[in-house]
Amino acid sequence: MRSSARWVTLFVAFSIAGGAPARAQQPAPQHLTLRGAIGLALKRNLSVLVANTQVEGLTGTRARRLASLLPHVNADALANLQNIDLGALGISFPGVPAVVGPFSHYDFRVSANQSLIDRRSYHSWKSSEKQEEAAKLDYQDARDLVIRQAAGLYLDAQASVAEVEAADSRVTTSQALEKLARDQHAQGLATAVDEIRAQVQLARDQQTLLVARDTYQTSLLALAHFLGLSPGTPLDLAEPLQFHHVDPADAEQSLHTALEARSDYAALLKQRESYVEQLKASRARYLPTLSVNGDYGAIGRGFNSMAGTGEVQGTLTVTLFDRDRAGEKTEIQSRMERLNAQIDDLNREIEQELRKALLDLESSENQVTVTEAALHLAERELSLAQDRFRNGVTDNIEVVTAQSSLASAQDDRIMALARHADAVMALARSLGGTEKSYQTYLPEP
Repeated sequence: MRSSARWVTLFVAFSIAGGAPARAQQPAPQHLTLRGAIGLALKRNLSVLVANTQVEGLTGTRARRLASLLPHVNADALANLQNIDLGALGISFPGVPAVVGPFSHYDFRVSANQSLIDRRSYHSWKSSEKQEEAAKLDYQDARDLVIRQAAGLYLDAQASVAEVEAADSRVTTSQALEKLARDQHAQGLATAVDEIRAQVQLARDQQTLLVARDTYQTSLLALAHFLGLSPGTPLDLAEPLQFHHVDPADAEQSLHTALEARSDYAALLKQRESYVEQLKASRARYLPTLSVNGDYGAIGRGFNSMAGTGEVQGTLTVTLFDRDRAGEKTEIQSRMERLNAQIDDLNREIEQELRKALLDLESSENQVTVTEAALHLAERELSLAQDRFRNGVTDNIEVVTAQSSLASAQDDRIMALARHADAVMALARSLGGTEKSYQTYLPEP
């Protein structure tokens, strides 16, 4: 039984130490800080790129709406050669041929038209202007959200690294305790059960280390994808998971600031202003429009006999019946009602996010304090149990139990640190203006 357990231990250790076939040499990993990860995400993440194209599209829409209010100028050049069938036109005189021609004429002309009064086009342009502003705010919100998500993925990777380091330290401890159990057994101070128990614990810790390493590599793959990097890009986190105290803000005072700073909330308000302009444009469909147009050029049968001619005219148009306007008004009003409901809901959601972030920040900071104290106690417990086993006072059941307590204390501390760091970034997000202020919530580089 002892031989089988030893072979299991050696096999797992061989797998961890590099028993796999040698692979091609990998390029040096890229040392990535949290600030660097956020910077890459803001440049290459898909959400940011898509939001930017939406801004560009609405910029084009605004330019097109504005074009309807600006002059339109055209230049035409006409060269004509034709004959006419007078009989087909009902013209028939004795001695006059049925078909006359061919004859030619030339006409070179510049024409222009300008809308003087067109309230519908004006409000349509103002609506597109508000939509562009809303898209810019959506773009900024996308950047703020990407900062939050990039920090979360980087945090997951940091926690995974901490788990790997903790698991590796447990393997080192288990190896030492397994050797101690063998030596105690050889000296008659421990039983074979003690030795096998230590070997099983070592194999369990080695398995935990393998899982932790796989989780870490998986978190790096997710981080690389979010940053717009190739999944094969080797990454190495330059910053460990650590505690950074952040003074909590007052919820009531911060809520008003958050509503002013949150880009997603401001974007909805701009969209509502756009709908207001659309309603004005809809009402303006019954208002008269006034435009002026004219042309000037030269016309004649030959280049030597061309005379200058021109025309200027004004057009007043009044819509007498347009049933479509009622349906358009209903559509816009329903969209505005839906948008107002979204604004109210987002208002409550922002308050919820802010209050939750503040609660999580306080709770997680207390958890960090408690878990650090528990970790010190677990380390002390393991040390005492190890001394008792070494001196033959007890078997290694106390040692294995202390190892499990230490593993739980390490995991709890890592989880508490991760929760606190996540609460800090959640607070930065809920307060708005994340891109401008997030660095104040990070530890000093």
